[in-house]
Amino acid sequence: MGTPDRMDEQLRALGLVHAQGKAERLFAEVRARGLVAPGAGEREVSDRIRDLANDMFGTTKHWHKRIVRSGPHTLFPYQENPPDRVICEDDIAFADFGPIFEEYEADFGRTFVLGDDPHKHRLRDDLTTVFTAGRAAFHADPRITGRGLYAQVERLAAERGWGLGGWHAGHLVGEFPHETVDGAKAESYITPDNDHPLRRTDRAGRRCHWILEIHLIDEERGFGGFHEQLLDLA
Repeated sequence: MGTPDRMDEQLRALGLVHAQGKAERLFAEVRARGLVAPGAGEREVSDRIRDLANDMFGTTKHWHKRIVRSGPHTLFPYQENPPDRVICEDDIAFADFGPIFEEYEADFGRTFVLGDDPHKHRLRDDLTTVFTAGRAAFHADPRITGRGLYAQVERLAAERGWGLGGWHAGHLVGEFPHETVDGAKAESYITPDNDHPLRRTDRAGRRCHWILEIHLIDEERGFGGFHEQLLDLA
């Protein structure tokens, strides 16, 4: 296989951006329709979002497990599988979906606050703040490593009084199925164990593209929130 040319790279980046655009539209519709609502189970809401993605875009494939978590379940990292829970009044909840649009992966997460709890609203707002600042740190340092960006995200979260809920803050993304993202391959993640520059090429000579994940938690109050989307592409 030859080295990808500039046009190939541009088309690939455009595919990822278009996939994210559809995920943004999907989640905007989830919010507009109030699909994350008190009295519904997490699995029920997950199925509602799945069906809406199919209705809007004909999407039937998701490259990772569909996640809807609420209340204390929002503290759990991705790899956990808590039992189904009914969403309550004044809850906080998040959805993390990996829909595939025209063979390109999206990975998109957003948080929903259902009541007036000021701490939950502050956490939801800080998710966007930390994401934006993390992305700025990436763009400010052309040689930033996975370790370096993780440290920046950890610092940004701590400055706002939150902990991080997972062992990494993002991962590679690409066409479906993309290069295996394996927990044993630290270079595939934004993690303290990854001392490789994030701006590099993969084994096929293609530019690496990344998802930035922000999972903030408040262990004392027993809740968290989640925000993710593309890091290096707008």
